[in-house]
Amino acid sequence: MQLLKQLFTTEVGLFSAVGIGFMLGMLVFFVWLFTRNDAPPADQKQP
Repeated sequence: MQLLKQLFTTEVGLFSAVGIGFMLGMLVFFVWLFTRNDAPPADQKQP
């Protein structure tokens, strides 16, 4: 419990929480970016 109190009440803890949140957001973005289907369907003709 003391660790959570330090994480959200001290300046260093808040910077750490923001950094962790930012990295988790980047993880979600890159998973979405690399798993989406960019290839057009095979039955479409290219112009």
